[in-house]
Amino acid sequence: MSTEPSTDYPTIRLLPKAEARAIRHGFPWVYCDELVMDRRTKALAPGTLAVLEDAERRPLGLAAVNPLSRIVARVIDRDPEAVVDQAWFAARIGAALALRERLYDAPFYRLAHAEADGLPGVVIDRFGAAAVVQPNAAWAESRLEALVAALVEVTGVETVVKNGSGRVRGLEGLPEETLMLQGALEGPVPVPMNGATYMADLTGGQKTGLFYDQRPNHAFAAGLAKGGRVLDVFSHVGGFALAALAAGAESALAVDGSEPALALAEAGAEASGLAGRFATRKGDAFDTLAALGAEGAQFELVVCDPPAFAPSKSALDAGLRAYERVARLAAGLVAPGGYLVLCSCSHAADLAKFRAASARGIGKAGRRGQILYTGFAGPDHPVLPHLAESGYLKALAFRLTE
Repeated sequence: MSTEPSTDYPTIRLLPKAEARAIRHGFPWVYCDELVMDRRTKALAPGTLAVLEDAERRPLGLAAVNPLSRIVARVIDRDPEAVVDQAWFAARIGAALALRERLYDAPFYRLAHAEADGLPGVVIDRFGAAAVVQPNAAWAESRLEALVAALVEVTGVETVVKNGSGRVRGLEGLPEETLMLQGALEGPVPVPMNGATYMADLTGGQKTGLFYDQRPNHAFAAGLAKGGRVLDVFSHVGGFALAALAAGAESALAVDGSEPALALAEAGAEASGLAGRFATRKGDAFDTLAALGAEGAQFELVVCDPPAFAPSKSALDAGLRAYERVARLAAGLVAPGGYLVLCSCSHAADLAKFRAASARGIGKAGRRGQILYTGFAGPDHPVLPHLAESGYLKALAFRLTE
């Protein structure tokens, strides 16, 4: 556990061209081309804490440094003399917990949403008495013992899983690994949400095991599904499908390329008492959408919630074409007067670009529609106003009028 004495912090300094005002106003990142990368700074070990100074050597705060990353520094405290120990983590987690306990009646939510909760690069999802921690930045990885001790102290969780997977850890030079840090699990964890029960695999599933961010969008889409047939594409563990069935949909078909995810969806349907109206279909989403179209299948509600097709600016054009293709294939499956819900978790594709790509796809399918709803991640995924990346999720609900 690393807790550098405040008097011994090294210093790092912005280049004159860097925008110190943005840092002062709350932007938390410093890119490698904005910092003086002298020999001393390059020699700092990933995760080292340092006092960040502007070009005139005025302190801006305490930052975590990783010379291996394009985001070379992350501001973690406005106090340049802060001591990052278990008490520091407990204060941050306690503030995050107070918000979630005001928002939710049961302890199933995203507890810490990285920069937006003052814990840059750290994601914590809570599943009742268990929690999954994603330390996606070197500074958190090197202080994981203090972080987990604070998490247990503040929340009382009995089981803690470290999920060290994903693209972001690779960018930080961190290895991929999933570890049981405390307690034990006997199998998937049942999660009550929107009237259904979802089964979350905390050690072998995608991300932390469940996508809490879609909770309000699940609820809105479910309201459109009453009495109708539902198609949930890229369904993972049945997010939209199970919520729709719980709200009174006639039937739901979940499509995903992962057999384990569909098995969890089936287990969730069984636990929810919905298995008789629920079916799954394993396959590539694009191929399955095309096949359903060839079969003449029709649904009153079609939902497509794909992975990030545009995870970076360099992938934006290809990602937008993929979103357009999804919209085109899905629109043809919507029954007259039915509804189409399209989602994107690509922060590089902003709402306007995603909406335009979706509209083009619907138009190319020979359909027309109206937007009823624009959704985002739930309030347990707060957005840092200065950091667009923290507001990544978009959902659009269309009523197809022709």
